[in-house]
Amino acid sequence: MSKKRGLSLEEKREKMLQIFYESQDFFLLKELEKMGPKKGVISQSVKDVVQSLVDDDLVSKDKIGTSVYFWSLPSCAGNQLRNVYRKLDSDLQSCKNRHAQLVDQCQELKKGREESNEREEAVADLKAIEQRHNELKDELAKYRDNDPAAFEAMREAIAVAHASANRWTDNIFTLRQWCSNNFPEAKEQLENLYKEVGITDDFDYLELAPVPLKAVAD
Repeated sequence: MSKKRGLSLEEKREKMLQIFYESQDFFLLKELEKMGPKKGVISQSVKDVVQSLVDDDLVSKDKIGTSVYFWSLPSCAGNQLRNVYRKLDSDLQSCKNRHAQLVDQCQELKKGREESNEREEAVADLKAIEQRHNELKDELAKYRDNDPAAFEAMREAIAVAHASANRWTDNIFTLRQWCSNNFPEAKEQLENLYKEVGITDDFDYLELAPVPLKAVAD
């Protein structure tokens, strides 16, 4: 014969509430501990179960003299549940409104990006310039100890590439600042968009190392 399953916490709460609703009276804790077992709630757990009901505002508790009384009326519980329902419904509506606002803002941001390829072209040009810059640095190393004229030409080319790269970088920073000023509430969405096109936290102006003129002179 299988052992009888004990009551869950929620079932114990329901049983204790029945005591209050059926009697509509005031009780001391020791009285509830005697009545609990009649409903299947062992006396040792009555205190914790009743306290959980008090915490959820389903049972009222007050000290009168030196004694602490507990009570709960069906009408009070109904009002409490209605208040909780109204609050949750209000919170849900607020969340829906906020979600709709964020969706609209996201769509507005996407429109500007979908209709223009300028930003994608700027990032592509910047990457191409960075690649060319690295290629020139490698090629420059081959001529460092050779023709000074070729060295000077390469140095000027690097300077032009460096200025062009940083000009595009400046344009990107300007556009980021404009987006931040006009859409401050969409900071997180903007950051995700930046990362999608390769503009990460370490994105910055290129630094041009000083050219070792001494090698040319030698």
